[in-house]
Amino acid sequence: MLDKPAGLSSHSCVSRVRRAYGLKRVGHGGTLDPAVTGVLPIALGPATRLLPYLCGDKTYRGVVQLGLRTSSDDLEGEVLQQQPWPQLNPADLEQTLQAFRGTIQQRPPAVSAVHVNGERAYKLAREGRSVELAPRPVTIERLQLLGWDPEQGRLELEVACSAGTYIRALARDLGAALGCGGCLASLRRTEALGFSLDQAVSLEQLEQEPLPALVDPLIALAHLPQHALPAEQLPGWRCGRMQACDPSWPADTAVVVVDPDGNLAGMGRVEAPGRLQPRLVLDAAG
Repeated sequence: MLDKPAGLSSHSCVSRVRRAYGLKRVGHGGTLDPAVTGVLPIALGPATRLLPYLCGDKTYRGVVQLGLRTSSDDLEGEVLQQQPWPQLNPADLEQTLQAFRGTIQQRPPAVSAVHVNGERAYKLAREGRSVELAPRPVTIERLQLLGWDPEQGRLELEVACSAGTYIRALARDLGAALGCGGCLASLRRTEALGFSLDQAVSLEQLEQEPLPALVDPLIALAHLPQHALPAEQLPGWRCGRMQACDPSWPADTAVVVVDPDGNLAGMGRVEAPGRLQPRLVLDAAG
C-alpha cells in the first residue's frame, strides 16, 4: 500500500513501484485524483488479478469549502459562482448531513472517469462539451462532522462509503443543500480495499533498501469465506474442475481457495449450493 502524495497521478505511482521492484505487471485499486493523498492499494505480479475481490469500501477525511461552486467540484476547477455562506452552527450542519447518510442518489462530477458514450466524462468536459451525468445509487455508511470554521466557511468531514462514491460530489451537494454552493478543498483517503494508512509506505521508502515487505494476499482477502483443498482435490483444482464446498454458502459468493499447505491456490465462485466453480487458478496445470 502506498501513501500517495499530492501532485502525482495513480498511474505515475504505479510506474514508480514497477521500477522499484523490477516488475512489469503492477496494478492499483481505487484511483485517486492527483490532488488527493492517502491509501493507494498496489498489487504486484499475479496479485493484480485479485484486485476485483478486495473489499470496495473506502474512508476519507476531507475539507469542504462553502460559498464556492466550481466546474470540477473542487478547488482545481474553474470558479462558476462565489457567494457568502450562511451563519451556521454544528447543529445546523448535523441536520443537513443527515440527509446524506445511507443509500442516496449521487450525480458524479462532470470532471470524472465515468464513461459517456464510450468516452471519459473528464475528456468531454475539458473539450468544452456539455456533460450531463445521470445520478446513481451510492452508500455513505458514516458521515461525521469533525470540525467547523465559520470564519473560513470550511467544514471537516470523515466519510466511510461504498465504491463509486465521489467526495467532490458530496461537497457540491452539501453546499447546494445549505444554499450557498460548495466544493472540495482537500481530501485524504485513510482506508481502501481493506487497507489503512498505518499499512501504507511512502514513495521515498521505495528508494531505500530493503524494499518494503509485501502483504500476504490472504490478509487482504480475509473478509471472504475460505475453502481448504484436500490433497486429493488439488490436481482437479489446478485443471479447473468444479469443487464441492460448504452448502451453506449462497450462490455467487466469492471464495478464497487455499492448498493443503495453507497457501493461496486461487479464487472460486459458488455456482450453486455446494458447488464451487474455479475463477482464478494459480499454478494452473497445462
